[in-house]
Amino acid sequence: MEEKFKQDNPLGTERVGSLMLRFAIPSIIGMLVSALYNIVDQFFIGQKVGTLGNTATSIAFPFTTACMAIALLFGIGGASCYNLAMGMGDKKRSGYYVGNAITMLAGLGVILSVITLVFLTPLLKAFAATPDVMPYAKDYVGITAIGFPFLILTTGGGHLIRADGSPKMTMICNITGAVINTVLDAVFVLGLEWGMKGAAWATVIGQIVSTGIVIWYLKGFKTTELEKKHFKPAMEHTKRVAMIGMASFFNQIAIGVVQIVLNNSLKHYGARSEYGADDPIACAGIIMKVNMIVFSIVIGLAQGTQPIESFNYGARNFSRVKKAFRLAIFAGGTISIVAFFMFQLIPRQILGLFANADASEGYYEFGAKFFRMFLFFTWLNCIQPISSTFFTSIGKSIKGVFLSLTRQILFFIPVLLILPRFFGIDGILYTGPIADVSSSIVAVLMILVEFRAMSMMQELDRQKSGQAQV
Repeated sequence: MEEKFKQDNPLGTERVGSLMLRFAIPSIIGMLVSALYNIVDQFFIGQKVGTLGNTATSIAFPFTTACMAIALLFGIGGASCYNLAMGMGDKKRSGYYVGNAITMLAGLGVILSVITLVFLTPLLKAFAATPDVMPYAKDYVGITAIGFPFLILTTGGGHLIRADGSPKMTMICNITGAVINTVLDAVFVLGLEWGMKGAAWATVIGQIVSTGIVIWYLKGFKTTELEKKHFKPAMEHTKRVAMIGMASFFNQIAIGVVQIVLNNSLKHYGARSEYGADDPIACAGIIMKVNMIVFSIVIGLAQGTQPIESFNYGARNFSRVKKAFRLAIFAGGTISIVAFFMFQLIPRQILGLFANADASEGYYEFGAKFFRMFLFFTWLNCIQPISSTFFTSIGKSIKGVFLSLTRQILFFIPVLLILPRFFGIDGILYTGPIADVSSSIVAVLMILVEFRAMSMMQELDRQKSGQAQV
């Protein structure tokens, strides 16, 4: 019976390219929409409030990465465990992975919101808010923190919905929230002139609506009927989900830590340069969020391969696992190369989208340098996240965790703490390409070793099959 289930499941039989289109495109759109949440706020704030408002959203960015870390820990972890269990024909256990993931997403979202609101001022100071920026940051984060549980449940729940074979529903959920956010941004920030508070309320309302759609879908989960017992936290299932999702979790935490260290470095060395303390933070925040659009496409590709890789690895169809990974790398590389040329050729035009007439020449000058130098190896950036997600998808969470930490923690932060001592604020710009090249080399080596191991397992399966026939 279990063997028949594996053979009938399209994840194990349909063309890998077709499956990639079905799962990756909605995933990419969903990730792009998530990235646009911040970009939209940045656009309207930049036009109406100005550079200090943009600096405030850059200071607030680590809070968003913390939300994403929790969402991916139990969203991707739950989705991967679910698909691995289904690939092995263990339908009975799969429901517990989904239910426990949902419970943890909701509970941790509330906890993070409370912690942020209670310790808001010291946290903003630790994230490099200057006295001029602090009022704007308080207005923005003080409201968006209310929406943390909804952001976490929407993002994490979207992965579980995708694992249930409904990637389009995940896309619809994200698009709905983003459209509401964009419309309300225009009304609240431009029309009613609510400034930072208007942008924050627009974001929260969009997230609440998206969460409503996720909850509605989960009540009618297709491939497994979810019951109350599935939502009761159990160490066995929660630990398994967390272990599998750990790579994505640490990747987001690393991004947040890097942003905090980067903001403080820009504040310190920017104050000693002709650019000042605030403009470099504003530029870096904008550019990192613009780059997140490209990164979102890459992450969407990786997430689109997750059900394919998980199911076929569980079913020991290793050739299909490899093909899914290679297709993701090819597509991600193509997108990254296009982004590289845009960042090199039109950086000032991109920066102009997020500034009003009061923006200084230093804003444009430093921003253009940041685009061209810091993101010089953007075309390699697809390798590390796709590889990290690959290891998570096949249940090798420790390798995924290690790989997720290579760029930000092992390479970026140490170099960031050393180079500016010798080169000033320009040393910060050199840090990006060094970290990108180093992490890409490590990822390639790890993938080659894993592919060789899968080839050996495949050959062993053939030998066993031959002996059985004899």
